[in-house]
Amino acid sequence: MTTLTFTESLTGSPPATRAQSAFTDSIVVAKRHLAHVRQVPAKLLDVTVQPLMFVLLFSYVFGSAIKVGGGSYREFLMAGIFVQTLTFGSAGTAVGVAEDMSKGVVDRFRALPMARSAVLVGRTLADLATAAVAVLIMTLSGLAVGWRIHDGVVRGVAAYALLFGFSFAMTWVGTLIALLVKDPEAAQQAVFVIGFPLTFIANTFVPTAGMPSALRYVAEWNPVSALTAAERTLFGNPGVAHADVWPLQHPVVASVLWIIGICAVCMPLAVSRYRSTVSR
Repeated sequence: MTTLTFTESLTGSPPATRAQSAFTDSIVVAKRHLAHVRQVPAKLLDVTVQPLMFVLLFSYVFGSAIKVGGGSYREFLMAGIFVQTLTFGSAGTAVGVAEDMSKGVVDRFRALPMARSAVLVGRTLADLATAAVAVLIMTLSGLAVGWRIHDGVVRGVAAYALLFGFSFAMTWVGTLIALLVKDPEAAQQAVFVIGFPLTFIANTFVPTAGMPSALRYVAEWNPVSALTAAERTLFGNPGVAHADVWPLQHPVVASVLWIIGICAVCMPLAVSRYRSTVSR
């Protein structure tokens, strides 16, 4: 059995001390979730087998049918696969939080001398770690099918930093959805209902130029399109859009703003919902 040790948050302690205690508690909760994943390796299927399957299927099934300017479809594809996988990764967070709520795990945490925020922050940190596994698998499988980073180490690191920032933001989307619907199956379905339009009405798998005007407008202002375009720009891959809309003219800046905006909206809403739920 895993032993959890939490720091005590003393009433009236300085803000810096409370923040440090909350951070320490969050790390402990994250370790608890990661330990559970280690005990049940099947939980990693969605971040190991699924990304590999998408890369191979899309590369070899659509690779010969879709033409993109400036390079191969496989290099065009990889940015979209990265973003799609991390978008649907929020389903794991949603299901995990909903299960903790329904099985009384959160109630047991409330009985411990720990920061309340640590329950949510610890979950998101653990899911960010599992997202790193997915990114590694996708990177290796992409290299195997011919994808490459062409614009140097610094821009490549910036591209990965954007991916992890987006993954962190999406974990909070999943957390908020779980706290709203509470049921694990409903939470998973809600993520997919939101995720499918976001990832397919976008530039993830095909250029937006061939879409009907209404769909193209939605796709060009889609945060997934901005991030996908930013990844292609930083990786030096083909398919960078030359659109008239601001997000695709400045995809890196637009992606950073989207990440900040999602966190600014979802984090306080999730914390507020969590507090109102556990205080009942």
